Amino acid sequence: TAAPRLRATPRAARQSAERLGERRTELPSASKAQAVALCMELFDAGAPIIGTSVDSLERAGDRGEFFRMINKLGLRQPHNGMAKSQEEACVIAESIGYPVLMRPSFVLGGRAMHIVHDQEELLSFIEEAQSVGENRPVLIDKFISDAIEVDVDAVSDGKDTLICGIMEHIEEAGIHSGDSACVLPPHTLSDTILAEIRRVTIAVAQELKVVGLLNIQYAIKEDLVYILEVNPRASRTVPFVSKASGTPWAKIAAQVMVGVKLADIPEARERVLDYFAVKESVLPFNKFPGADTVLGPEMKSTGEVMGIDKNFGLAFAKSQEAAGNILPRSGTVFISVKNSMRRNIIFMVKKIADMGFKICASEGTSKVLRSNGVNAKTIPKIGEGKPDIIDLIKAGEIDLIINVPAGKKSLIDSKPIRSAAVVQGVTYITTLEGAQAAISGMDSLEETGFSVKTIQEYAGCLTGGADKKNTVDVRKTLWS
Repeated sequence: TAAPRLRATPRAARQSAERLGERRTELPSASKAQAVALCMELFDAGAPIIGTSVDSLERAGDRGEFFRMINKLGLRQPHNGMAKSQEEACVIAESIGYPVLMRPSFVLGGRAMHIVHDQEELLSFIEEAQSVGENRPVLIDKFISDAIEVDVDAVSDGKDTLICGIMEHIEEAGIHSGDSACVLPPHTLSDTILAEIRRVTIAVAQELKVVGLLNIQYAIKEDLVYILEVNPRASRTVPFVSKASGTPWAKIAAQVMVGVKLADIPEARERVLDYFAVKESVLPFNKFPGADTVLGPEMKSTGEVMGIDKNFGLAFAKSQEAAGNILPRSGTVFISVKNSMRRNIIFMVKKIADMGFKICASEGTSKVLRSNGVNAKTIPKIGEGKPDIIDLIKAGEIDLIINVPAGKKSLIDSKPIRSAAVVQGVTYITTLEGAQAAISGMDSLEETGFSVKTIQEYAGCLTGGADKKNTVDVRKTLWS
């Protein structure tokens, strides 16, 4: 069903209300963050809103209201506080303990969000956060390091709630969900954790009286589930989940928003995937020479692709190829990781060496690898000897870079490496989790290579029997 009118650009609430005139057009509440803010203004101007109520939208988007709701439900969230001034921000950050995640309310794409390691960084970012948030209080969260982040999409009719998909991020928590690769279904989470995520999602949907789509972001650390953010609206992951499962979740949500119950929609049902779908972000760094490739809480991607296969490694490899990050099948790998990760990298590097790759590494990483039986060549720091890593990249002698910096200084020092990789088209990885997935993909490519099937063939395997004809009809409509 097509809307009779489409507003393609953001407009002031007064202009939009005037255009609505006396038509009393009902406006859907499912949309991106900018439109949600506009939705609230239009509601104040007298426009009727269908779907999740404006009160619920504001309750989820206003950080103070959000905290009160989470506490009411007895759910876990990172230690946090709200700051209206620089002085308050410093006091809160000190009481919580660095590092902290600082973010304004009601922002799109993680704008002005920063992981802050000390008071100097906090003071340099607080003014930007206040400006972007239109002088609303700034949220300061304890940053949960080394956690697994999870995205959940759900749809609710105000009473019943269905889980559209639970997506496990491949990169650790702290990287914007729009930039992080994710896999559906989760490939490392236990059934106990998945059951808890499902319970919390349904509880939040009922508390907010969601009518339509809902997205929740979680962090998992030491088998504890922390709730990070709740968005009672459509998420960027809904098209991915729909394509991966063969279920038109946006269409289902639209029906729910105009009053149809989930029980009365034949295609509204949860599906169990027997294959993996990996969503990867397309990053525009090759268009901006000199831009830093390290990912963080502020979104940088400009698109998304998907890889799908029965084997997780192959699904990941397909997603990388689609995104332009070709995983090499031979050559030389350069590795430089922070001290805390050097033990974790040993077995991964041994796997790379077993596949026939040559290994070179920074001085500290190389020392650890050699002491553990890996034949790694030491590459001098930039400016401390020749040839350094920049020289090798420019000479075409490096095929893959795994560079995980530690702290602000290391981040700055290693930027020329990442910039040179972009210019020369060398695939680079800046997280340990991304490296693990890449090595899994490289190993699977070496063992079997990958075959190609249509997405309809994958989705068609999920159902059968008496329900098969209805599912085929739904897929024909979805993919036409």
